[in-house]
Amino acid sequence: MKRKTASFGFCTAVLSAAVLSSGILQAEVKPNPLFTDGAVLQRGQGVPVWGTASDGEKVRVEFGGQKLDTTAKDGKWRVDLKPLDAGGPFTMKISGENTVTVNNLLVGEVWICSGQSNMEWPFNKSASAAEERPKAKYPKLRMFTVNKVTSPTPQAEAKGSWVECSPETVGPFSAVGYFFARDLHEKLGVPVGMIHTSWGGTPAQSWTSVEGFGEIAELGGYAKQSKENLEKYANTPPEKALNPHTASSLYNGMVAPLLPYAIKGAIWYQGESNAGNSKQYRTLFPAMIADWRAKWNQGDFPFFFVQIAPFKGQPAEIREAQFLTLSKSRNTAMAVTTDVGNANDIHPNRKQPVGHRLALAARALVYGEKIEYSGPLYESMKTKGGEVAISFTHVGGGLVAEGGDLRGFTIAGADGKFVPAKAEIKGAYVVVSAEGVSQPKAVRYGWENVPDVNLFNKEGIPASPFRTDVD
Repeated sequence: MKRKTASFGFCTAVLSAAVLSSGILQAEVKPNPLFTDGAVLQRGQGVPVWGTASDGEKVRVEFGGQKLDTTAKDGKWRVDLKPLDAGGPFTMKISGENTVTVNNLLVGEVWICSGQSNMEWPFNKSASAAEERPKAKYPKLRMFTVNKVTSPTPQAEAKGSWVECSPETVGPFSAVGYFFARDLHEKLGVPVGMIHTSWGGTPAQSWTSVEGFGEIAELGGYAKQSKENLEKYANTPPEKALNPHTASSLYNGMVAPLLPYAIKGAIWYQGESNAGNSKQYRTLFPAMIADWRAKWNQGDFPFFFVQIAPFKGQPAEIREAQFLTLSKSRNTAMAVTTDVGNANDIHPNRKQPVGHRLALAARALVYGEKIEYSGPLYESMKTKGGEVAISFTHVGGGLVAEGGDLRGFTIAGADGKFVPAKAEIKGAYVVVSAEGVSQPKAVRYGWENVPDVNLFNKEGIPASPFRTDVD
């Protein structure tokens, strides 16, 4: 009997200690996991800092000479730092009933890199990894890779950590994200942070919030799917709720937790999983971009994306949907990849040119360099007799045909039948014609799954495939 009494007393003591410990844990002030050692904060704009604490707990954040006080409400707190200058490393002190010190913080440029497998593709599998790894000594370039999570509801925290770039750590980095960030870091001379959130084989609707589908009839099915998923799994842990192909599931699990982290912009490599419904992607992709911008509440921040590379399973229509997005969504740019694809592999391993072209767009459109950042983009056509003169934007220093005569142009008359065309560069135009087509009605360029094309500008950037007869 005594033994039982002692045991009960011991259990009671342990239980009391556990309850007390739990109370202490609940009282602790904690920053969001994005604000951990090694983080990069965005320069030149307000920087939200947030986390959790007991309801009513007084919280102070000290950083760079700023001291901001707030009170936790419903277990959450947030302060907004005034714009910061680039530099570091710095220390952030967060205090409430306890004190948290976050070390080795940098201030510079922060970009989101997201999409499916070609964005997820790691540095160590890229074509230039062996050559580039020893050079990857960039302690002020860091990447936070978001753990893969699906959820029927928006999540508050992302799991992951900031990793400082070195030859030993760069291997798992997103290859496209790394080469983009490296180019910016070298050109700007400031720290660069990449928040990498991607998942192979996933469609754009998974990365869009339920509100992002809005009242767009064409996207109504996705809104319905997202709402039904919420009802079905409302009381289920996120990791047991659903697959990454469900509408809004990755927005909820891997984008919402990043809000409202201060960023400069986003780069995106995705579209392969929407190729079966390319025409709908013309609406879905701009809707997703608008959704992210609305959620971040930073205006129309730069959103630069990669046009899908040549592959036997990827139709021309998905590249067209991406091209058309340029005119539907402002402050966007597109990296064309017709010269770095692989007909037999949906994962071409030449990622360095992709990151470089995205960085060109950022350098020109965001950071003000006077450089050409895009390959030639179709603008208009004029017909005279049996010839069609095609004009382009982003001609740069001039149009060139790499490796000989122009390839990849076809032309059609009133019968709508496309035949191979003769194409010549004449000044800022490409003039297209074909025997037997006396009254041309339409021209196409690179209109194949694996286009054989060679139109560039003198800056070495390829032209986007296009058709003049967009339906």
